[in-house]
Amino acid sequence: MTKRIIGLTGGIATGKTTVANYLASAYNLPILDGDIYAREAVAVGSPILQEIAQRYGKNILLADGNLNRQKLGEIIFNNQQERNWVEGLIHPYVRDRFLKEISLSPAQTLVLVVPLLFEAQMTDLVTEIWVVSCSEEQQLQRLIQRNNLSQQQAQVRIKSQIPLAEKIARADVVLDNSFTLEGLLKQIDHAINH
Repeated sequence: MTKRIIGLTGGIATGKTTVANYLASAYNLPILDGDIYAREAVAVGSPILQEIAQRYGKNILLADGNLNRQKLGEIIFNNQQERNWVEGLIHPYVRDRFLKEISLSPAQTLVLVVPLLFEAQMTDLVTEIWVVSCSEEQQLQRLIQRNNLSQQQAQVRIKSQIPLAEKIARADVVLDNSFTLEGLLKQIDHAINH
């Protein structure tokens, strides 16, 4: 039997983590998180972090040697060329980690949380695509609150991704997270059992 590999994506701050946590707790599904692998890629001492520091200088690092994410964010969310360069280092690492974990997992159903599933061209890793969506206003408000950003900073981050409508058009399952948590969980229950 081939594995069922759900690619869970959506816009920034639409509720992917809520969906992933529910799939893990209610259905005991393994969750492979692209954000965790992306953080691993730039861990202290990693070759990728060294390349980033070479390009942007020591100021891109915090005192403890970790990547200053806020500073890097200011660079890459305001410069497409720089974002492409950084993603060109990180995406192949993330892809390799997914492939390794998929091959090692005995589970028949896996959930890959990939915020940039389309942007990083990782759709070939999954057998179905689930997109979490909400209204633009909700997305903006959640992002501002969650990441403590200004409205302009939040809008730049949202615009750095493929528009949500385009992701929805390419989805096998769309989970609407505009209303209640209970409503969202019902949609997940429906999707996982079909």
